[in-house]
This record gives sequence, C-alpha cells and structure tokens, in this order.
Amino acid sequence: MTNEELYKKLSDSVVDMDEESAIRLSKEAVEKNVDAYEAIDKGLADGMSRAGKLFEDEEYFVPELIICSDAMNEGIAILKPHIKQGGGALRKRAVIGVIEGDTHDIGKNLVKIMLEASGFDIEDLGRDVRPATFVEKALEYHADIILLSSLMTTTMDNMAEVIKILNDRGIRNQFKVAVGGGPVSLAFSKRIGADAYAKNATEAVRVCQGLFK
Repeated sequence: MTNEELYKKLSDSVVDMDEESAIRLSKEAVEKNVDAYEAIDKGLADGMSRAGKLFEDEEYFVPELIICSDAMNEGIAILKPHIKQGGGALRKRAVIGVIEGDTHDIGKNLVKIMLEASGFDIEDLGRDVRPATFVEKALEYHADIILLSSLMTTTMDNMAEVIKILNDRGIRNQFKVAVGGGPVSLAFSKRIGADAYAKNATEAVRVCQGLFK
C-alpha cells in the first residue's frame, strides 16, 4: 500500500466512524515510518474535513460528527508523538474555551480537535471561563490566538469583556481573537472588535489558518 493509499484509508476511517480502523491504520503508518504529520494532515484531518462538509450539508449531525472526531482523536494519539520537530510540527499556539456562564462545549471540543490536527498547539481552558482567565492564560502560554465560544445569547457580552481587558492592559495587538458558537455572528464579531468569526469547526480551521498567512 502506497502512502497516498494509506492516507485515503485513514481519511475514510474517520468519515466511516470506524475507530478500530483509524487505530490500526495509524499504527501501520508508524510501523512504516510514514511522516506522522502528513498522516494526520492528509489522512485523519482530511477525513474530519469531509465529515464537516457532510455536517454542513445536513447529511451528518452532531452525534455522527462526535463519533468521527473520536476516531480521528484515537489516530492522532498514536501519530502525534512521532511528528518530526521542525517539519510539520505544531506551529501557532492558541487558548480555547467556553466563555463564563456557558457550559456547552461540544462545538469547542470539535474546534480543538480539528485545529490540533491542522498544526495548532492548543491549551484548552474548558467551559465557564472568566474573561480575565483567557487573558491570563494567553499571556502565560505565549498564545498567538484566543478562541472564544458561546452557545447562549446571555453570555455573548462576556466575549467583548475579553477584548476590553486586552485593550485596557495595552496588549490587544499581541493576540488574534476569534469567536464562534450558535448565536454568534460575523456582525457581532465585528462589533466587539474580534479579528475573526467562524460558524463551525470546519470553518474555524480555515479562518485561523488565514489569520497567519
């Protein structure tokens, strides 16, 4: 089996929600000394991207997407320790979390998984995170980007508070800020001064990559 055939099978294992195949094929990639980053990027992440498209087209729904992400995550766990430093190694750093007052984290978890597979180093702050904590952890972690999620209209204004704190401390230009979640919109992101908005996990990868091109 060629590398390209292996990547295709890895991709299919994620789309097919086949965790056992994702594990078996990832182990095979390691045994064959296949470039681990390429196996993630062209295999597992490609499969998650395809699953995300099916989600956008309403052929897959949240339960299917979660199972796909589980399969992908199992493969990543096997391949990630074998990523070559300085090659496709993780590049940009991000802190991600659900804003204070909100405990809905399925979307946030999907964004984290897909960004990690796309080359981002992610520090997950969890859910119900205070605005000040985002800033503190971004500084501590030397993050390049702060990712804010909310699924409740009543907590959206707390996203604006993160940006206000950055401005008040004179460090706004140190970080990109991206927002997302069910009630969040592009207009809202612009109103609060965010750098980017993504409507789903698939778009979040494209948006975050675009911020650093």
